[in-house]
Amino acid sequence: MSSRPRVAAAGLAAVLGGMAVLAPLASVPARAASDHVLINEVYGGGGNSGATYTNDFVELYNPTTAPISLTGWTVNYYSAAGNLGNSCALSGTVAPATYYLVQEAKGSGGTTPLPTPNATCAAAMSATAGSVALLDASGATVDLIGFGATATKREGAPAPGLSNTTSASRTNFADTDDNAADFTVGAPSPQSQAIGGTEPSPSPSPSPSPTTDPAPTTPIDRIQGTGNASPLTGQKVSTRGVVTAVYPTGGFNGFYLQTPGTGGTPKAAGQASDGVFVYGRANVTVGSCYAVAGTVTEYNGLTEIGGGLTVSPAADCAPVAVTELATVPVTDADKEAYEGMLVKPLGGYTITNNYQLNQYGQIGLAAGDAPLRTATDVVTPDKAAGYEAENLKKYITLDDGSSWDYMNNATAKNTPLPYLSQTEPMRTGSHVVFDKPVILDYRFQWNFQPTGQIVGPTDDQDPVVSQNDRETTAPAVGGDVRIATFNVLNYFTDLGEDEAGCQAYKDRNGTPVATNYCQVRGAYTQQAFDDQQAKIVNAINGLGADVVSLEEIENSARISYLPGQSRDTSLSILVDALNAAGGRWAYVPSPTVVPPTEDVIRTAFIYNPDRVQLNGASQILIDPAFANARQPLAQQFKMRNAGSPFVVVANHFKSKGSGEDDGTGQGLSNPSRVAQATALTDWVDQVFPDTSVFLAGDFNAYAKEDPIQVFAKAGYADLAAELDPTATSYQFSGRMGSLDHVLANGKAQKMVTGAQVWDINADEAIAMQYSRRRYNVTDFYTTDPVATSDHDPLVVGLTAKGAKG
Repeated sequence: MSSRPRVAAAGLAAVLGGMAVLAPLASVPARAASDHVLINEVYGGGGNSGATYTNDFVELYNPTTAPISLTGWTVNYYSAAGNLGNSCALSGTVAPATYYLVQEAKGSGGTTPLPTPNATCAAAMSATAGSVALLDASGATVDLIGFGATATKREGAPAPGLSNTTSASRTNFADTDDNAADFTVGAPSPQSQAIGGTEPSPSPSPSPSPTTDPAPTTPIDRIQGTGNASPLTGQKVSTRGVVTAVYPTGGFNGFYLQTPGTGGTPKAAGQASDGVFVYGRANVTVGSCYAVAGTVTEYNGLTEIGGGLTVSPAADCAPVAVTELATVPVTDADKEAYEGMLVKPLGGYTITNNYQLNQYGQIGLAAGDAPLRTATDVVTPDKAAGYEAENLKKYITLDDGSSWDYMNNATAKNTPLPYLSQTEPMRTGSHVVFDKPVILDYRFQWNFQPTGQIVGPTDDQDPVVSQNDRETTAPAVGGDVRIATFNVLNYFTDLGEDEAGCQAYKDRNGTPVATNYCQVRGAYTQQAFDDQQAKIVNAINGLGADVVSLEEIENSARISYLPGQSRDTSLSILVDALNAAGGRWAYVPSPTVVPPTEDVIRTAFIYNPDRVQLNGASQILIDPAFANARQPLAQQFKMRNAGSPFVVVANHFKSKGSGEDDGTGQGLSNPSRVAQATALTDWVDQVFPDTSVFLAGDFNAYAKEDPIQVFAKAGYADLAAELDPTATSYQFSGRMGSLDHVLANGKAQKMVTGAQVWDINADEAIAMQYSRRRYNVTDFYTTDPVATSDHDPLVVGLTAKGAKG
């Protein structure tokens, strides 16, 4: 009966067991308009002691844009135990955006009759607990409310218990299928519509009528108040203002109103805002003046004028001025002073979060010329809280003027995603400027809200201009040969469609794309695999590297339903594809001795045999520290006809998404990663003494965290952090940092000519990944290297001269 709740979570991806997994989303009420008649209010205390109204009642409401016939429909009342107490037939039609009042039994008390009812029934409803169901002509339940803790028939949790003087009213027509969330207890407020053309009662979504201002008028700043909630919540008010933004589509279903003549002057914390959201469909025009009357509510932190809404054209409104904001207001109190007002952000902003762009059309911005960094990528864990507090002062969300969920709402899936295109890809790290004003509002977080819904990447109401700063070629790092590390995000040649019981994530047409928690973790179909492989091939061949450490490639020997496969089967297929596309690659064969138990993903090496040669066989570190991770794979290489051998060790440490929490703020399983770093350095010292050693891969640890400090104390340099200090390889929760590293011991450091991240993956919106292809009506897929993975590759240049030293 309702749409999926919209959640504004910042980059909710967790890395679990080496694979990217969506973290659970917080549950918040949905706000999309319902497509059916709602039970809007129930009251069972009519005529009881202390009651004002003489009768019980059930109030219905039609939130749609079309009339709905109730002929053959029934309203059923049930006791708290679920026993049917009364069934009453309805008739007539309920007009769009109007009420339909069902009068129930009369008590012996009360002083005021109900408004003229649209149906008269005889249910003697409980004043405290019970249930009411609305059934259509087929007998199907259209809506249901259970009120009181003992109500057994209900949607979700029951609405609170009532009394002789209180009713349960639906809050702003929200319908999340959870009565506790959707209904508020307050004074009864029955409303009805006239049947047959006599005077109708006020509607919450009217077209403006040619009337004058209601009186008395309450200024908008008094409605807003100086705190984080209106002091007039629950009260009916009348006010007047200029419309600054309108949202007839996308689920907001309302408009912003600002006090005439206000704006243009900065506000301070503790001052009241001059803007407010009016919830209800109305035919209003931006820049025009209207008188508004309705009930003040707080909807998840946003002050609104809603229930019983009337909107009328008014005259003599002074224009509203845009208030310029030199930067993001820092505190909640600073922002509250502007809630609902028309503002113009000045200066530059940088995209720091595009994870929610694919689902909710949202972009996280940081004031200034740089994205926000993960604290422990910059400072030690003991200083992380203070660093993050400064991050929060710079952060705000750019919303799209809608509550649509583009992953689950059918209309949204068939509407182009806002903002995003190949020419303006909205990458993290990209700079944006505002060339149009926006509304500062609060919808689950603080937002810059466009003045209308943004549809597609070229909407006229788009308030920002962004750059396209994609790096089309790999960084130049010098040297005689180059090594690289690349997490290829679950490259599996075995497919989900061939695994019994494997479920799939599907595109908007229901076509399977990627596997959903199966043994194989990559593509579900051959077409999806071809899409994935094309991007990986172009990315690896574009690296300009001679040795590549790979992470998250299929360990083919661990596919249980395909026994007998070589450990290197998928690796061999990848090499064939690379060479078919013009590459010159070979793979390093697995060692003879491998661990008795391994993950279904593994590390691996590929190399250019024209540039380097193998110097002995590969070796795996078999150590209990890696029981919950991938065991390191080491290979000694030698440049062709030059220099001394050097060793590269491929790594993929335990993820931050599961395991023990040591309370240091470094993610879960930090002690495991520390133990793995210790075991690795000890092993390398024993097996490769007096040798140039590079430890490469996905360490699932940021630069200032404990595992990387273990390497630092052992004499290893974090090459990218030292030579390209602003570079990052991973995006999480709106923060940028590096989980991927190439670490060099003292002898290896003499070989290094440069080290840089190739920013082709972590900065990209996930809509560009193969696994999200055709989720939206816009097909964002290309075979370009961008969005091959969620990790960026890192390239290091080496000189033969240094290898001789």
